[in-house]
Amino acid sequence: MTTGVPIVSTNEGELLRHSLPAVVAQPDVEIVVCDNASTDSTVEVAREHGVRCVRFEERLDFCRAMNAALRAVSGDTVLFVQPDCFLTPGFVEAARARLADPRVGAVAPKLIRTMGPHEADRLDLLDTAGMVVDRRRKNGLVGHGRPALAYDEPGEAFGADGAAALYRRAALEEAAIDGDVFDEDFVRWGSDADLAWRVRTLGWRCAYEPRAVAFHIRQYSPSTRPEMPERDRAMQFRNRYLMIAKNDAWTDLVRDIPRIAAYEVLALGHVLLRERHLLRGYAEALRLLPRMAGKRRVLQRRRRELAVNGRPEAAAALPYALEPRP
Repeated sequence: MTTGVPIVSTNEGELLRHSLPAVVAQPDVEIVVCDNASTDSTVEVAREHGVRCVRFEERLDFCRAMNAALRAVSGDTVLFVQPDCFLTPGFVEAARARLADPRVGAVAPKLIRTMGPHEADRLDLLDTAGMVVDRRRKNGLVGHGRPALAYDEPGEAFGADGAAALYRRAALEEAAIDGDVFDEDFVRWGSDADLAWRVRTLGWRCAYEPRAVAFHIRQYSPSTRPEMPERDRAMQFRNRYLMIAKNDAWTDLVRDIPRIAAYEVLALGHVLLRERHLLRGYAEALRLLPRMAGKRRVLQRRRRELAVNGRPEAAAALPYALEPRP
């Protein structure tokens, strides 16, 4: 089993200088650094470590860059890893072992928080033990802020966080819509949750593997959200509605509508009283709704086809709120 590792750097050369050696040290990996029109040391760092570098002459947004990077690597598995994520020895082997189960399409590693690339920057705090989408359809980080020793048993998660996530290529190919694994309408925030949700919708499971450990500088989380620009918070707010419109089955939605409705009332109150800039998120979601409806039809048709062709899991209700045990 081989693993393609596409790494997109947007002026993140100095982070890459610290994170790339740990990726190079993993066995049976094909690494491609994609230089997203950077003006820093990205190209030089890739060359120093003997890694192929593909340069994008035009600066691409996150989802477009990730799709282009994915097309640059081969391998029957794909490890998405960001330049601000630092793998530990044995990461890929531990994660890849969980794909021995043919029902597993993704593996979520254990991510521990760090404030920088050096050992002294590491915190004794968990970044995430996978990604959860709860019954309100709110995506979140499992165990964020808990002690780093928590969540130390293998298990199952709803999905994998985009900082570092191992996918079976077959799962990515099935989840792609119009050839795109990452939905370019999302631009950035929440695109990893959207991908995890689509993979789940098509009947694949996500394993949580605590032996696959990495340290991650978290940019957007419950603990950092107040410092994020308003445009980023509005985009994340909007993208939740896009995910619901595209990925949620009507039967699941009807089951959970009391929880969702209660959350929406509280969310609207918060927007009106505290963050009125999020009102643009409602308008933008409404504008993109027809595009999401078209993608929904593709996804639900694919789901039905898989269910009648040997994958009954594709017809099952989704395990919203699924998390590994602490």
